[in-house]
Amino acid sequence: MSIFESKNKTVQLQEDLIKYFLIAAATVSILTTFGILFSIIFEAIEFFKLKSFFYFFTGTEWSPGTVDSKFGALPIFAGTFMITAIAMSIALPIGLGSAIFMSEYASSTQRTYLKPLLEILAGIPTVVYGFFAAITVAPFIVSVCNSMGINASFNSALASGVVMGIMIIPVISSLSDDVIASVPDSLRKGALALGMTKAETIKDIVLPSALPGIISATLLGVSKALGETMIVVMAAGLRPNLSWNMLEDMTTVTVRIVDSLVGDQAFNSPATLSAFALGLALFVVTLVLNIISVKMIKKFKEKYKMSSL
Repeated sequence: MSIFESKNKTVQLQEDLIKYFLIAAATVSILTTFGILFSIIFEAIEFFKLKSFFYFFTGTEWSPGTVDSKFGALPIFAGTFMITAIAMSIALPIGLGSAIFMSEYASSTQRTYLKPLLEILAGIPTVVYGFFAAITVAPFIVSVCNSMGINASFNSALASGVVMGIMIIPVISSLSDDVIASVPDSLRKGALALGMTKAETIKDIVLPSALPGIISATLLGVSKALGETMIVVMAAGLRPNLSWNMLEDMTTVTVRIVDSLVGDQAFNSPATLSAFALGLALFVVTLVLNIISVKMIKKFKEKYKMSSL
């Protein structure tokens, strides 16, 4: 065997080892996902054997600790989506606006300092956001509402949603900044050459071109808001409350999951198993959002793959 043949076999062996390692890593990730899903599904099935599937999704009363326990999760889902909607109404305009500024208006020096400062928000623990919501934001909202003659609770969906929106800003800003910067510069130059102003170019050319990526960033932000727990516990409360009033206390799916699992009930009791039913519903929602996000990103990359060459 020649030296060259020996070297080629060594290189091929290294390539095969790397390939098998990557296959194993991907397999572990996939199996972990299915393991989580199956562990939730089996326990959720046990819950639905004890309680009505239809009432779980349409019932308006959640009282697992009473003699005549009821598991109507509609108030929990309503609180989850209301707090998420408030959070996204804060995070989307601020996050997208900061991304546009950093991509289109900021100088390289400004971008060097501003982007890390903005992304510091992503590294703050959620419990710190919870303290900020409970100690600062909630009392401020109550004082403003009282001055206007409006009743507001210190535990409210509004306080929780506002702080959660601040937490999500870096997610939307960073991803939107990347996709806006990925729009081919030739589109900008062509629009400016045709007489469009910079603002018109951004509004009519850049943002529509980056829309799939922006939607993906938004959906990832929604997924993060749906899974948040600590801010809701500290600022919105634990009570399932079916109401349109964002100044009242509410709760979310993740909070009720934690509350169901830390009690002293038996594991096979409906109160404990309800956590798995709620977890399954949340898993399905976040999975659908992530699938949509991945497809949007893929669409964006395919659309501008040839343009960037």
